[in-house]
Amino acid sequence: MEIIRTENLTKKYGDLLALNKLNIEVKEGEVFGFLGPNGSGKSTTINILMDLVRPTEGSAYIFGHNCQEESLKVKEKCGFLPENYDIYNRLTGRKHIEFAIKSRDANDDPEKVLERVGILDAADRRAGGYSEGMTKRLCLGMALVGQPDLIIFDEPTNGLDPDGAREIREITLEEKERGATIFFSSHVLDQVQKVSDRVAILKSGELIAKDTIEGLRKEIGSVSTIKVYLKEVPKNIKKDLMDLDGIEDVSIEGNEVVITLRYGVSKKRVINGVEEAGGEILDFKTEDATLEDLFTSYTSNRNP
Repeated sequence: MEIIRTENLTKKYGDLLALNKLNIEVKEGEVFGFLGPNGSGKSTTINILMDLVRPTEGSAYIFGHNCQEESLKVKEKCGFLPENYDIYNRLTGRKHIEFAIKSRDANDDPEKVLERVGILDAADRRAGGYSEGMTKRLCLGMALVGQPDLIIFDEPTNGLDPDGAREIREITLEEKERGATIFFSSHVLDQVQKVSDRVAILKSGELIAKDTIEGLRKEIGSVSTIKVYLKEVPKNIKKDLMDLDGIEDVSIEGNEVVITLRYGVSKKRVINGVEEAGGEILDFKTEDATLEDLFTSYTSNRNP
């Protein structure tokens, strides 16, 4: 089942084309990473989904409801953590959560929500005195009220320390386990890689890639490396390994042999090749192209 669908979604600001015929689908129960450089159209897309901005052309749907024509029905089923948010400075954190509970006609326990997002100890302080990270946690708590079927995170780790970013990942995976669908926009690619089932990459308002991370690796033919630590490096190991199909490079430093191989080459076959060349393996580790590597490849080398 499709939870989010856009059809030729386009937005112009005067002569600026912020979004050009975007077509994406987000499936039920998945974590969908939404990526792109600053100005690529990520926030514009999210603002259209939440009916904060109207498209110039095209349509967006959530749960089959048109995001502009039926925005109230959409918002009833969505939790939303925007990149830029407003709070009521004179209200306490507890009052914010209670307001969200009442607005959603939910029965959440305010203290449990505040504890989950890590600010229970500040529940009765005025939110105007919260730090940036505490404010982000408060808004996250409000987004989670009522166990929404869809949660839209726009740069959720901005303003958070490493512990806060880790907690966002944990909450994301907990919500997925509950059955929620998560639409996750972030420039912190390491965070996205750890939680996403699929990702889409925007550049200059256009979709340039959409797939699983493994699918993106395959499409661009990314390389991976194996670092092998040997008791002693055989004399001809570099030549023997370079004779194997798919090996791009072999470098040796001390007792460490670093082997670069093309996408799809069996790592087990390479390890066997090291042993057949006379190497006694003490340890090894493998490294695949990260989402950051893939993102750089797509955004730097491809025209929109």
